[in-house]
Amino acid sequence: MRTHTAESEGGIMSEKIQVVIADDQELIRGGFKAILSTYPQIDVVGIAKDGLEAVELASAQKPDVVLMDIRMPRMDGIKATRSIAQNPALSGTHVLVLTTFDIDEYVYDALRAGASGFLLKDSDCDEIVRAIEIVNRGDALIEPSVMSRLVKSFAHSAGEGVRTEAHGVSQEIVDSLTDREQEILILVASGLSNEQIADRLFISPATVKTHLSRIMGKTDSHDRAQLVIFAYENGMVTVGEKASL
Repeated sequence: MRTHTAESEGGIMSEKIQVVIADDQELIRGGFKAILSTYPQIDVVGIAKDGLEAVELASAQKPDVVLMDIRMPRMDGIKATRSIAQNPALSGTHVLVLTTFDIDEYVYDALRAGASGFLLKDSDCDEIVRAIEIVNRGDALIEPSVMSRLVKSFAHSAGEGVRTEAHGVSQEIVDSLTDREQEILILVASGLSNEQIADRLFISPATVKTHLSRIMGKTDSHDRAQLVIFAYENGMVTVGEKASL
């Protein structure tokens, strides 16, 4: 549902970003709602006290972004995120995970489940809105350095890490990617934007978008965050690798 508009600078009308907030603590729910309601580009369309309510509200409202706590009763944020990400009717809804610590095993699990990124609960007002705007555009709110730390801490904690899970299937998917698609996927996982990738490969941003759409289809990825996870888990980008390489 994207019918609400807000007047931007210059008097031009623009669509508001519709947001659902899910957290089991009333004080946090109320705090986020109060903060976001002061921004003209944000429209809080629902509040949920657990993951089950979050899924139900997402299905009913089809918001642009769901701010999702992880540890909640009835249904936790990871299961709720997976339910939203796997629902074709909610392909335009992105999940932004709320967490207390940036290195948290649950954060990694949430990203694997389909979250577009994560936000620290003590972030300031402008950071919260900026995060919502980023994931609403379909971009991943994951800094390469943070992704590397998450993978190092959790994906590699069990021997070869999560790559051991259905590795044969994953390798088939990797092999199905063309050389150009693999090149672009590696650059995405290394932290480059579409424009930076276009400059690096001497192609247009529109061509990059076309390749990304095909890569997402082949890897069954919900958005850029899922592509980053896929690339790390399948050894296409190594821990500590930087975008400048």
